[in-house]
Amino acid sequence: MADCSLINLGSCLPQKFFEFILSILNAPLRPFLDLTLKLLSEPINLSIFFSLWVLIVYMVSMFYALLLLGTGINFIISGYDSAKRENAKNWLRNIVIMIILIQASFFIYQLGVDLSSIMTSASLHLIDESFFLISPKGINDLALSIIFSSLYIVTLIITSIVLIMRYAFVAIGVVLFPMGIFMYFFPPLRSYGSLIINFLGTAIFVTFFDALLLIGFSKLTDIGIFGEMKMLVLISAFLVISLLMLFLMFFSIVKASFNVYTDVKRIGGKL
Repeated sequence: MADCSLINLGSCLPQKFFEFILSILNAPLRPFLDLTLKLLSEPINLSIFFSLWVLIVYMVSMFYALLLLGTGINFIISGYDSAKRENAKNWLRNIVIMIILIQASFFIYQLGVDLSSIMTSASLHLIDESFFLISPKGINDLALSIIFSSLYIVTLIITSIVLIMRYAFVAIGVVLFPMGIFMYFFPPLRSYGSLIINFLGTAIFVTFFDALLLIGFSKLTDIGIFGEMKMLVLISAFLVISLLMLFLMFFSIVKASFNVYTDVKRIGGKL
């Protein structure tokens, strides 16, 4: 818009006052909004856990010789029993695959984290930045924005806390990932390995689904009725992605824990 002058003073002053009110409303939420979007899209720094990952892999690798020795003995004593020999071959194949995956687990995990970050960032770039800011389209919408601006900030804080939890889970998960692989390829502990791998996979890629939801909510504001209550749409969007992250991460734990309980109960029944 052109600068104010005597010619357009009547229309310019209300517009400038309107923009001033918006700048006041947006100023306190920008730090929390920037933090939330950064936690959603930026890759997680795993390098600080590399030395701990090396230690865990070293500890796990001590079992390689025992597993290979046990498989070799089973193959030798199987004699002419084709079923036992085939089982020994399968064990050997699984052990080799397990060793390769464990030794490369840091780089596999890093690839998954980077892929999730790229997908999430690309999705968020499809959303106009103005969607996340308070930008009422009229006096009624401005009144609604003022009323709900504090609630929007609280919602962003809650979302940031959930994202920080997710960041911590994923960062520490690089240490747990090789343990999960080892357990998954060891039949008595397979359900525990599945629990770890499922949880970490969900925590890594959940932000991509968050970005897709935000795209969907941003498109809602193009519809008249939703465009007039954008603040409620924004609050709903961030509440939904917070609940989605909590639900998916903890649902994966509950589901895997149920599988663990089922396996323990089945093994106990056999005994």
